[in-house]
Amino acid sequence: MMAPSMRIHRFTATEFAAALSGPEPADALGDPKGSVVVVALDEPPAPGATFPPLALATLPAVVVGTSASAVPLAADLVDVVLPPEGDELDATIDAVAANPLAATALALVLRGSEARPLAEGLQLESAVYATLQAGPEFAAWRATHPVHPPRPHEGPAVAVRREGGRLELVLDRPAVRNALDARMRDELVAGLAIAAGDPTVAEVRIRGAGRAFCAGGDLDEFGSRPDVATAHLVRLTRSPARALAAVADRVVAELHGACVGSGIELPAFAARVAARADTVIGLPEVSLGLIPGAGGTVSLPRRVGRQRTAWLALTGRTIDAATALEWGLVDEIV
Repeated sequence: MMAPSMRIHRFTATEFAAALSGPEPADALGDPKGSVVVVALDEPPAPGATFPPLALATLPAVVVGTSASAVPLAADLVDVVLPPEGDELDATIDAVAANPLAATALALVLRGSEARPLAEGLQLESAVYATLQAGPEFAAWRATHPVHPPRPHEGPAVAVRREGGRLELVLDRPAVRNALDARMRDELVAGLAIAAGDPTVAEVRIRGAGRAFCAGGDLDEFGSRPDVATAHLVRLTRSPARALAAVADRVVAELHGACVGSGIELPAFAARVAARADTVIGLPEVSLGLIPGAGGTVSLPRRVGRQRTAWLALTGRTIDAATALEWGLVDEIV
């Protein structure tokens, strides 16, 4: 059920243009307690209707377009497009109401994400992620999810194998479905540095040991840094996303099982993504009071567009390998 404080505005595209062109549209349409703007896209904007780009880019609300068309009119004005009938709209509104700060931050970060330079995108994502880590929604999630003691693991978290021109990096924490912790992050960056420094490495293959490629970040480490400013700089200093993107044209990611959070954000940078039929993909971070923080606001929009990225992250729903192939999030099913 939607929170009582949630604000919902419903417009045609023409009415939305007028609201954006009015005085202080952010005050009129936004709300820190949560605001959703629903825009009916099946009626074209009136001739002469204008949408001020600055007002649209900085609007602190989640803008949902509804359309029965496969190619909606004026879809670039909204954060996500949903059918006007069915439960998708209500589910999305409920998701925004549950974590309005994270949901609104996600929408703002994704606007312009497809055109934003990769380095700028990673910096913006990390800064917003750090801000949300200090916020009440993440604190509420952390309070209900106690931290467990570290799980012992012998050997490397990333197995590195070199055979001729092929470099294989295997995520190797199978007992926790290859959850990405600080040690795995650092070892993955080091493994990718081998390819970055050696042009004779013609191909880098990344896969996961055990039942899953990667079930996301290690939840026991979430929020474990002494302060969010330090955590922000650590993410930029030791960035698997940046390291992978630097050699992406030589990378093949092999997905199977759970590919959640960082488990899809990172492989989406690769030039080629192969998925087994049992692959399940999702972005659950908004439900934790966060946004994707492993590069997903940069990598996924470049493959599937910002609106499908927003749908995955806002609703927390998962997609299978066939849907991922149809979207272009993976390149083949093996």
